[in-house]
Amino acid sequence: MKKGGNGYLPISLQYGKYTAEYARDPSIAGGSPFEDFTNRTYKGKTVTTHNQYDMGMVNDTKAKMGVKPVVVVIRVSKPMVFSEIEKNANAILIHMGVQDQAIMDILSGAAEPSALLPFQMPANMKTVEEQKEDVPRDMECYVDSEGHTYDFAYGMNWSGVINDERVAKYK
Repeated sequence: MKKGGNGYLPISLQYGKYTAEYARDPSIAGGSPFEDFTNRTYKGKTVTTHNQYDMGMVNDTKAKMGVKPVVVVIRVSKPMVFSEIEKNANAILIHMGVQDQAIMDILSGAAEPSALLPFQMPANMKTVEEQKEDVPRDMECYVDSEGHTYDFAYGMNWSGVINDERVAKYK
């Protein structure tokens, strides 16, 4: 609240330092009886993410591995921006809290991946800031270097993109 600020900072879905350029100003989230202001905007503010070390580890691993493939396993509980990770990963496996044995079974080839994304993965933070909170699936989704769009109900197995009855029902 120093220097006239409201105390709110952006929440970044990426790994590097982030400055909110497209956030609403004024925000539409204000109105708490415990605050003496109504504008909770964080436009123009910068945040350094807590997971910056993880991104550095991926970059360092890729540099040390040279031409050898790098497989990145990411635990995800909310959408994230994949552009920083994908450039240094030959494969990305995301999980949402499954047991380590399930991950090892997939990595070793003992089990085939079969999950679908339960939410959209945004192309960038601009689309996150500009999305409408009350409109489902309104984000521009991340498209990887192979042309796959990380949209709701997207997933891959050993044969490629999953396109089964679940996708038909939910997409």
